[in-house]
Order: sequence, then structure tokens, then C-alpha cells
Amino acid sequence: MDASRCHSIHPSSLILHPSFCWAAAGAVLLWAALPPADLWPLGWLAPVPWILLIRRNDLPGRRPYRATWLAGFLFWMAAMHWLRLPHWATSFGWVALSLYQAFYLPVFVGLSRVAVHRLRVSAIVAAPVVWTGLELARAHLLTGITMASLGHTQYRWIGLIQISDLVGAYGVSFVVMFAAACLGRMLPTGSGRWAAWPALPLAGMLAAVLGYGYWRTSVPPSTALARIALIQESIDISFKADPQMSDEIHRRYRELSEEAVRQYGTPRKLDLIVWPETMFRHTLIDLEPNARVPENCPYSKEEFQLAMAWESARSLGEMAGTARQLGTSLLLGVDRVHYGPEGSRHFNSAAMVSASGKLVGRYDKMHLVLFGEYVPLAQYWPWLRRFTPLEVNNTPGVRPAAFDVASPAGSLRISPSICYENVLPQVIRRQIRLLAHEGREPDVLVNLTNDGWFWGSSELDMHLVCAVFRAVECRKPFLIAANTGFSAWIDGDGRICDRGPRREKGIVVAEVGPDPRSSWYLRIGDWPAGCCLAVCVILAGAGWRTRRSRAGRKS
Repeated sequence: MDASRCHSIHPSSLILHPSFCWAAAGAVLLWAALPPADLWPLGWLAPVPWILLIRRNDLPGRRPYRATWLAGFLFWMAAMHWLRLPHWATSFGWVALSLYQAFYLPVFVGLSRVAVHRLRVSAIVAAPVVWTGLELARAHLLTGITMASLGHTQYRWIGLIQISDLVGAYGVSFVVMFAAACLGRMLPTGSGRWAAWPALPLAGMLAAVLGYGYWRTSVPPSTALARIALIQESIDISFKADPQMSDEIHRRYRELSEEAVRQYGTPRKLDLIVWPETMFRHTLIDLEPNARVPENCPYSKEEFQLAMAWESARSLGEMAGTARQLGTSLLLGVDRVHYGPEGSRHFNSAAMVSASGKLVGRYDKMHLVLFGEYVPLAQYWPWLRRFTPLEVNNTPGVRPAAFDVASPAGSLRISPSICYENVLPQVIRRQIRLLAHEGREPDVLVNLTNDGWFWGSSELDMHLVCAVFRAVECRKPFLIAANTGFSAWIDGDGRICDRGPRREKGIVVAEVGPDPRSSWYLRIGDWPAGCCLAVCVILAGAGWRTRRSRAGRKS
């Protein structure tokens, strides 16, 4: 380690710090490659300044890793700015998440430098391996998030992203970082010279990836078995409880569903209508005979049982009446409360209702959003919720669900997910694997989400991109019903066949069938990326050991 790194550095001088300038250059390019700018070719160039930092014999300036961290922090503050929109309290989460995610850039530079300078591994190999391992870590730590990944910049390049059915979206990030490392290796550093040879592995990698993509997309399209309408109203959401607004939301979604039946229900009938997360505004009640009366409830036990039984019947009656009126099956995003001997439990759910009005089944969201749907330890210290806009903690579901959709052309099996579950590849893969083990592997994936919290921001784009990669990874059509957008129909190639408007109402009608292709990613999961993460751990150990031995010699 350079002796200069031990000196302090004034924060005001960080913007002129040479390491900060190099790190920030890459961060600006990556930000521009992502929504809202969406200048995707810049994604191939964004890591090049970081590669040059890795290749230098010594990082420039004092406290270079602190300066690199600052560049990462500013990037995440800009990329995830929409986290401040739902409520003033979520601004703290925006800053905290940015503070945490900022560490990945200096860790990437540091581990890659260990491989390049201490183990004599080429940056062309080290950089993509380290980056991929860290992206996997980011998808799991602190409940995980994958938005704004490097590979996400390329979601429109259909031929390129087909490798996701082999190694997941992490494989696309690997390829982009590999290409940037080749470009960075061609550039001179210090007294070095230009090098032309990295163009050969770069060309070879792109030829192999695009050749695979061409082969995988050359299969004929599948036969459509079901016609599904995705209903998208434009209703900005806040944490304030407003019963009148709830009635207005329900009315508008019902009217838009009636319009979908009139416009798209002839000559062929719609087989399913999907409403987004929590847009069916009558709470679904499950009541056990020996349910405990909640604290501060003004009713006696008998009065409470009667009141909840009436509310349950009202909700089920509203579902049944809506389905019968529309003449089609419904998949509805709904709040659910279970009252039992241990008290009440709240769920974020999807309810499937047949055209005859029968409740076929439900799915309870399994992967909850930290501080968005629950506050850790609030079950022991309820006062923690005073610092958040959440009134209750949601309870995670225990198993995935699959529902059959009947149509004149045949039967189709769908599996719902809710909100940010489709952001994490391991969550969707696990659900499909569990259903396949039960003999009920779905043909089509459906996501119900309420993105009205984010007021039409770039969050909508980032959320949509995640679904594109889930479709390719699993080789299944992916449908999204989203309040305020983007509702979408994505085929098994990751191609967006149709998309709703941004922050406007719309109807997306998808005609889908099972994709005949298999997915290697569904079989092996994240093992390739996991090997990259294991390499990161080894490099961290090697770096720590080298640093300790140097400190010992100095003492």
C-alpha cells in the first residue's frame, strides 16, 4: 500500500482527486447508459476508466479508495433517486442504500488489483470475474437488489441477452465487463504502449455470444393458447389512508376492465384479466373460529366474529360479482388479513377468481421489501414503526402458486409474483423449481406490481428491464400488470411485444402459449456466478494476507 494513502484528505478536494475523476468518469457513463438517459452503447465504455485504474501500478492521489467510494455513492444517489418519492421517510433509505452500494466499486477495483498486481492475472480475466461475483453478492445481501446492473444496459440487444438462459443475467454483465477490459487493456497506461491483441478475445467472445443468441432465437414462435388483458390505470400512490380514494381506485379499474371486454372480448373472448398489486381494494379476510380479537378493538369476541364474517363475505361477493359481470377469470392484487388464535397476520396477495365467481386460489408474496413491507424487529419493539410510514408488518408467504387458465385453444398454467420479486432471479427461479417438483411448472409468469409510488420516474424502466431478463432466464413469457406502468407482454426471447404507457392508463392484451425451449439456468442456477464470488473471497484473503505481511515487515 502506498504511504500517501495513510494521509488524511479534505472532503472538498475529493472532486479534484485523480482516482475520483477516473472512477466518476465511469460512473457518469454507466448512469447515462441506464434509464432515464438509456444511451445503452455507453454501457460498453463505462467500465474502461475503472480498468485503467486497476492496471496502474499505483492508484493516484491520497486515499484513492475513499475517492472511488465517493464516486460510487454519487452514482447510486443519481441512479436510485426515485427511492425518495414514496414518502419523506424513504429518503433515509435512499441515502442508506446508496452508502452501502457505493462500497462495491472500490471493492471491485481493490480485488481486481490484487489479481492483476499480486497474482499476475490479466485484467481481461480478473475484472469480469470479480464484477460478476460482486453482482451476485449484491443480489443477496440485505434482501438483495439487482436494478442498475451492468448487463441491464443491454436489454434491447436481443441476440446478446440470450446467454441469460445459460448463466443468468450475470452472464451479460460478464460479457460487457470482459469487452470493457479488452478495450482498457488496449489503451496505454504510464509508459506502456497501445496493444492490439485484446481485439482478438473481444471478437471471439462477441462472436460466440451472438452466435448462441442467433441459434436460440431461430425457433418458431409458440402457439398462443390464452388471451390475457393486463389492466393499467394511472393512480399515483401515497402512504396516506383515504377510504374515498380506495373506492375511486376500485371503480376506475373496474371500468377499465369493462372497456377491455368491450374492445378486445370479440370475436374471441378474453381468457383472463389481471389487475395490479393491491388494486382490488376490498381486503380479503380469513377468519378462524377461535380468532383472537385485536388490541384496541371496540367489539366483543362475538361482535368481532360477526363483523369479520360480514367483511369476508362482502369481499368475496365483490370478487365474484366482478368476475361474473366481466364474464372472464380474474387475477387480482389484493390485501389479505388472516385472523387466528395468535392474532392477525397481513399479506400482500394475488387472488385467482373463475369466470363463475369462485375463488380458485391465492398467492401470498414470499419475498418482502425491507422497510417497504416490514420493519425488522418491529414484532418485538412496535415503536420502531413510528420512524416509518408502515402501520403493520406484512407476513411472507410460504409457497408459490400456479393457476390454470382455460381457453378454447387449450389450458395454460400461470404463476404470479408480486412487486419486486421479479427483481431477484433467485426468487423467480426458486418458485418455478418448487412448482416443477410438484408437477405444476408454469407456462407463463405474471407479475402484479404497483409502481404508483414512484410517480412515473425511471424506476418504471428499471423494473421492466428486470422482467426482460427473467423471461430469458426461464424461457417463459412474462406478463406485467402495473399501476401507472409499465404493464408489458414480454416473450421468451426477452422481446417486449407490447407495453403500456408511462403514468397513463392503458390496456395490454397478450396472446401467449408455452415456450418449447428449455433453460439451463433453471437447472443449475447461479453456480457460475457463485464461482466468481468464491474467487472474490479468495482474492480478499490474498489481499489481506499480503497487507498483513507488509505491515509486519514495517514493524
